[in-house]
Amino acid sequence: MPQRPHTVPVTLPHPALHLADWADCYDILVPGQATTAISAAKRALGDFPVWVRALMWLRNAVVSPFGLKSSGANGKAEMIGFFPIISQSSEQAVLGFDDTHLDFRIVVDVRQAGELAQRVSVTTLVRRKILLGKIYIAVITPFHRLIVRTMLARLARPGMVMR
Repeated sequence: MPQRPHTVPVTLPHPALHLADWADCYDILVPGQATTAISAAKRALGDFPVWVRALMWLRNAVVSPFGLKSSGANGKAEMIGFFPIISQSSEQAVLGFDDTHLDFRIVVDVRQAGELAQRVSVTTLVRRKILLGKIYIAVITPFHRLIVRTMLARLARPGMVMR
């Protein structure tokens, strides 16, 4: 039976977003060959299922009148899915962008867990700047949790190849 992601405590402040005031983290044991953080990020966040893309389309339609960004695309940064890559090493990839209502980061960490497995974690960090940011996070949190758990669980499926 495939592993399921589980919740991990997050300590704030976090180096990836020092002023974050909201955070969550999920991790999962991924059996098989070694991978880098950027490969895990691409595998988990690079190709969303149709239902996630539909939710993102709905989100963008709802928030666009408020001047919120639909993605962090700025033409300068390499992207994974909707998210620009801020930094990367073999053990950690940081994605995200800043907007008028909040700043956010997605931190993908990979660490060895025995000879034939790695532990992959996804930490989401948010700095809510204004009331709209607080309302936005309150509304999307249930969807966020479902999406992150779903995307992370894909990494541990039997037969999933990570490079």
